[in-house]
Amino acid sequence: MNKKNLKKVDVLKLVEENGIKFIRLWFADITGQMKGFTITKEELEGALDNGMGFDGSSIKGFARIDESDMVAMPDISTFTILPYRPKEKAVAAMICDILNPDRTPYEGDSRYILKKALEKAKEKGYTFYVGPELEFFIFKDEKSTQILDEGGYFDIITLDAGREVRREVILSLEQMGIDVEYSHHEVAPSQHEIDLRYKDGLSMADTVMVYRAVVKEIAQMKGLYATFMPKPIYGVNGSGMHTHQSLFKGDKNIFFDSKDKDYLSQEAKQYIAGIMKHAREITLVCNQWVNSYKRLVVGYEAPVYICWARRNRSALIRVPMYQPGKEKATRIEFRSPDPACNPYLAFACMLCAGLKGIENKYELVEPLERDVYHLSEEEMKQLNVECLPGSLIEAIEIAEKSDLLKSILGEHIFNNLIKSKKIEWDEYRKRVHEYEIQTYLPIL
Repeated sequence: MNKKNLKKVDVLKLVEENGIKFIRLWFADITGQMKGFTITKEELEGALDNGMGFDGSSIKGFARIDESDMVAMPDISTFTILPYRPKEKAVAAMICDILNPDRTPYEGDSRYILKKALEKAKEKGYTFYVGPELEFFIFKDEKSTQILDEGGYFDIITLDAGREVRREVILSLEQMGIDVEYSHHEVAPSQHEIDLRYKDGLSMADTVMVYRAVVKEIAQMKGLYATFMPKPIYGVNGSGMHTHQSLFKGDKNIFFDSKDKDYLSQEAKQYIAGIMKHAREITLVCNQWVNSYKRLVVGYEAPVYICWARRNRSALIRVPMYQPGKEKATRIEFRSPDPACNPYLAFACMLCAGLKGIENKYELVEPLERDVYHLSEEEMKQLNVECLPGSLIEAIEIAEKSDLLKSILGEHIFNNLIKSKKIEWDEYRKRVHEYEIQTYLPIL
């Protein structure tokens, strides 16, 4: 059954037929952390009709205590049974929209922000498709970074101790109707990647939220800990969320032009130029944690310099050439986001930045097919290549001045995100870190 065609009666029937007792109602706070609560099947019909009220004052970026009444309205199309839960205690879940008590959309709901961005694209005839590559680490527990293996890129069998977790995650996702393209051991020890088949923007943002929850729960069931922290281990690659994206009009990929040497249409080039021009402004959303900037450093796979290329993986934006000349496969890959972002806000920012490029006909510079990490400062100036923010506070300061970011996020989320991130930076800045103890204590 196509989930998009599910009706209330179908959900109630599935709950009965599968002996489901509990239904999780999920939603994201402004940082993209999964929040939610569980109802029994006896409450389900009422929840589907009217939503479920809850106190939003304790959810990051949600309402103040004097305006805290919120309503979680389940989206029937996201109904899924969690196959990794015991069948005799079957559990289902749904993603919710967050509403005000009068049932209007809540401005602090990041899912609503993405919906607005997608509606803007729809008005121009576009459907936004996204295919993220989410990397993660599996450790022995949540209190340390004790690795399970010494494996590297594409290693198998003895060097890939997390393969059973990946296998169960993939089987679970497929039973939940989520298509997986492939999975493998990543570059760093104990690091893994599962790639999802591309979907429309909203479905994929929902999928990313569910994917992260499933990975963590299955690892936990095996006595392990999975983390999407961008840079948990010094000296090895961090975890990214390279995000493939394209715009379609009906069945036509508007990024494709068979006559162009790179098979890129004018709209595709303008879209790339839009993301490049506004990359520094949206970095706070795509890389929102103090730790995110430990990954965005020279020398690893994470991009630092704002440029584009066809094959160069040190570039911020890459045009994959696996199937050159094939319309459906033509896309761009934005390489800076990390998997700890809020996917609703990140996808909204990427889309709106790209659309800005199309609307204003931004001109795309020539591709840079050199290893950007080895360019001198003088060469960088000559090529007019800028850098992404180097720290959370720099990203905050750039974001604060961005009219585009404020227009995408809306005043509520924009102000709350800035406030939250300033608090995070201030807490980090005041702490004494292990590096300081090891470096300075013996000599000062």
